[in-house]
Amino acid sequence: MTVRATVAELVREFRANGRIVIVGASLAGLRAAEALRVEGFTGSLTIIGDDPYEPYDRPPLSKQVLKGWVPADHTKLPRLREVNAQWRLGVTATGLDRVAKQVRLADGEHIPYDRLLNATGTRARQWPNPDEAALDGVHTIRSRDDAARLQKALAAPPSRVMVIGAGFIGSEVASVCRELDLVTVVERGSAPLVGALGGVIAEIAAEMQRDHGVDLRCGLGVSSLEGDSGGHVRRAHLSDGTTVEADVVVASLGSIRNVEWLEGAGLASGFWGVGCDAGGRAFDVNGVVTDSIYVAGDVARAPHVLYEYQFLAMEHWDNAVFGAEVAAHNMVHLEPLYRPHLLLPGFWSGQFGVNIKSVGVPPFADEIVFTQGSIKERHFAAAYGRRGRIVAAVTFDHGKWLEHYGNLIERSGPFPPPPPGWDQPPDMKPMPAEFPQPGVPTAIPDVVLTGHDPSERRAEFRPRPR
Repeated sequence: MTVRATVAELVREFRANGRIVIVGASLAGLRAAEALRVEGFTGSLTIIGDDPYEPYDRPPLSKQVLKGWVPADHTKLPRLREVNAQWRLGVTATGLDRVAKQVRLADGEHIPYDRLLNATGTRARQWPNPDEAALDGVHTIRSRDDAARLQKALAAPPSRVMVIGAGFIGSEVASVCRELDLVTVVERGSAPLVGALGGVIAEIAAEMQRDHGVDLRCGLGVSSLEGDSGGHVRRAHLSDGTTVEADVVVASLGSIRNVEWLEGAGLASGFWGVGCDAGGRAFDVNGVVTDSIYVAGDVARAPHVLYEYQFLAMEHWDNAVFGAEVAAHNMVHLEPLYRPHLLLPGFWSGQFGVNIKSVGVPPFADEIVFTQGSIKERHFAAAYGRRGRIVAAVTFDHGKWLEHYGNLIERSGPFPPPPPGWDQPPDMKPMPAEFPQPGVPTAIPDVVLTGHDPSERRAEFRPRPR
């Protein structure tokens, strides 16, 4: 029997009788499970999730659910095919034993695996003062229950809403609340969306909010929240000494990667998630690729060829779907049949009647140029560049052109890009994109390049014990 035949038999044996555990009953976890069955895996499949619900769609939570158009419990993700899995919902994974190949659960059970997919995603960053965070009327929005509680509070309606943080989620919440004509937004950065889209676009976003009646206060922080004798939030004290009355406060402070359960497992996990190769195989702490542990979704960070092989961490819907499908394929195949996950990042956000879409990695750029449309009418396209190459684009109500710019980015097209032929603004001169310095905690984008500066040494060297 040849070596090739032996390897093929091992693959067939694993597909029929192997044990795969997916930690994270998320969009990525569900789509990975479906893809595994499509790829011919008929073995044991276990899906673990700390949320008590089966996987649901999160983007509608800050949009349709808050508006009251869709009940929070109507966001369950459709099943594209039967996954025939053992679901362990409402229980948290607390540890990983890579030697014994077991996942430890909070209820004391140990789940064995042959291959593991980590799709634990992120959670909302809570208000840092626990006593203030526990006040009635203080909300975050990440889970289905979060959205249901906040929607109920907004429907009451409140006398005043304060949103702390003007990233995409905070801006979407403010957009919903502005219809109530009673929202204040406090942002420590210079303007909304500055970390994701840079200062030039952020100023347009700020004007958009103020034109719609939002009391937008930038360059300020919230020092403390104050409640009444009944334990309900009533006001916020700002860093400039002013006070804002509010009986609903939404803390939109960004997200935290769910990696704590991997402590001590020896994987390359940390603040930005779990490092993996372009095929989803996790790295250990010393950069060695693992054979049995894979990563997908918001918790993954992988090198991208278009961005100098820097590690990219993305909190995007399509990243979760396509990354899960690639990881699932590679879990049941061997080299040279591995596939890379080289998705060009993209997102959309609806706020204040405008559809904002982007493709590429805007924070990688240092320049921007408006290429189409009208800034005044907030109906335009703009391209981002770095070292003479287009690396990203953003559109405001001009999304039909996004595919055009995506194609230019994938071909490493020139910057400024060739004019599209019509609808050109009068001034097409590139200008600084005005992104904050990397690492500014109040301006973290939803797509993060986490590569290391060669002039700095921040990694901790932990050699394997002999």
